[in-house]
Amino acid sequence: MFQDQQVNAPLIGVPGGRHLLDTPALLIDLPAMTRNIERMAAFAKARGVSLRPHVKTHKSVEIARRQVAAGAIGVSCVTMGEAEVMVQGGIPGVLITSPAVTPSKISRLIRLAQRARPGDVMVVVDNPQNLADLARAAGELTHPLDVLVDYGAGYNRTGCATQAKVLELAALVAAEPRLRLRGLQSYAGNLQHIVAREERSAAAAALRETVAGIVAAARRQGLNFDIVTGAGTGTHDLDSQENAFTELQAGSYVFMDAEYSRVLANGDQPSPFETSLFVQTAVVSTNAADWVTVDGGTKCFSTDSGVPVVAKGADAASHYAFFGDEHGKLMPSPASQAPKPALGARVEFVTPHCDPTVNLHDAYHVVEGGTLVAIWPVDARGRR
Repeated sequence: MFQDQQVNAPLIGVPGGRHLLDTPALLIDLPAMTRNIERMAAFAKARGVSLRPHVKTHKSVEIARRQVAAGAIGVSCVTMGEAEVMVQGGIPGVLITSPAVTPSKISRLIRLAQRARPGDVMVVVDNPQNLADLARAAGELTHPLDVLVDYGAGYNRTGCATQAKVLELAALVAAEPRLRLRGLQSYAGNLQHIVAREERSAAAAALRETVAGIVAAARRQGLNFDIVTGAGTGTHDLDSQENAFTELQAGSYVFMDAEYSRVLANGDQPSPFETSLFVQTAVVSTNAADWVTVDGGTKCFSTDSGVPVVAKGADAASHYAFFGDEHGKLMPSPASQAPKPALGARVEFVTPHCDPTVNLHDAYHVVEGGTLVAIWPVDARGRR
């Protein structure tokens, strides 16, 4: 039992328990999250594409189960540790979206493929040497290891740099009896956060054209990419057009954060997904004239995408600033007539970036209205 269970579990089912939590506490608004899961599943179904959401956002078996129950065909995982947790939790269709290169990672991959049903564990490759290493290791399996070729779209963190390299590697996979060529991955993380929709749309269209060209060239060579996977929350509605992608890897839609809410807002139209993830803090000092101090700092919120935004408990125009490892400075707007939050008052924030914020916490405090209804572990926290 982790600390959040010990301290906050007695509040489960208690009316108003949401406002009595030991802080800082990571919150899920369950009705909002459920609507997000259902909306994305319905969207993918209507567009005729599959959904394989990224668990790097939530790292939770319970949330993955809910996504699969709503229609997702499986999940995407960045790390081997995430994949191990998902397979252990009975989640099907696990795609590892980063190459497994070192001997220890390859050994873990093979053990994972042995535990799962054939076809339920897939991995990407972007290098002939890695392909050869995987093929040798796959000799321990009773079935071929399922492989997708990774194309270096976006940041080019991983992936083949050119179409020619993709086709060369795909041919090597297809010729290797211990491997099975399943498809192509092309995830463009750099496109997901472009705020201007016109610019994001143009960039996504250019990538879809490139991907379609690669798939067509592969087909001419007798290479079939049954799976073409990529896209994200920021481009889900764009990359489901023109049949370039067969599936979406969107992940952050389940929670949303301050940045994605800005990205998906379109003119006067709000994001189609709701914020369902919050961090609740408590005011621990009110002695300063111009601010109050809350008990959430750099060990509570991610620091890579701006600052948290007030959701509840203080004037929405108040400005947060990081104030150390365990503290934040909350400064009321000069124009606000509202009183400063009182000592001990609870202030809830929208996270600046949901994925790395989640990885700073052990548990989700699942709420419906003012009631704490469950505490779920962040199962894959820190799993590499």
